[in-house]
Amino acid sequence: MFQRYGKRIMWIGLGLLILFIAASLYSMFGRPLGTPQNNSNVTMLLIGLGIGAIFIILLWRIQKSANKASAIVSEHSHTIVESMKRVFKIVCAEGFISEVYNYKQSKKLLAFIPAQKSALVIVKAKVMIGFDIEKCRWEMDEENKKVRLISVPEPELLSIETDYNYYSLDDEIFYKFSNDDFRKIQENARKQVEKAAMESEMPRIAKDQLRTLLTEVIKSKDWKIEDNQQLLN
Repeated sequence: MFQRYGKRIMWIGLGLLILFIAASLYSMFGRPLGTPQNNSNVTMLLIGLGIGAIFIILLWRIQKSANKASAIVSEHSHTIVESMKRVFKIVCAEGFISEVYNYKQSKKLLAFIPAQKSALVIVKAKVMIGFDIEKCRWEMDEENKKVRLISVPEPELLSIETDYNYYSLDDEIFYKFSNDDFRKIQENARKQVEKAAMESEMPRIAKDQLRTLLTEVIKSKDWKIEDNQQLLN
């Protein structure tokens, strides 16, 4: 907590100290000539300097102690497996995508004060595209040992692993990032990665891989496959 707000508190304290010193100096030297000097002003100035010095030293010592102190970490975990089912999905293409996502949001505080916050995020993702074999439909001609494909689903995104690196966060005191903002940033960045993956060559590569796989598996049983070229184009 101190590492997050310590510098801000220190700057506020320094600002107040400077204002106090300026006021004291003005009260000492800003009077008209001939006005008798009040020794209490000098005393207040010395007291202010002393308090400011003590305040800065205390903050410095607290920050130094916070950096050296060892943190006590307590972790608890409760894992629940909610459901399981059998699936037959094949990964036919794998890709690694880097996305530079720039987020900006602005509004007016009190209807007239402009405020803005922005973030630059580098997203690195591992994407896997393939097919759900259970959605495939085919007919088998056992007499002629032929398999005729009736329908093959479009390749779909089976898995995506993302890593978010925030390289720039810029906000203001009264318009800071919230947890909802970070959640929205990650959701939007993930959607951009998914879109880039499906618009790349990965779906075509996945179709080629499925065609090769089906052909080789069926040929290994001395069967033939029909219409694979048409359905997998």
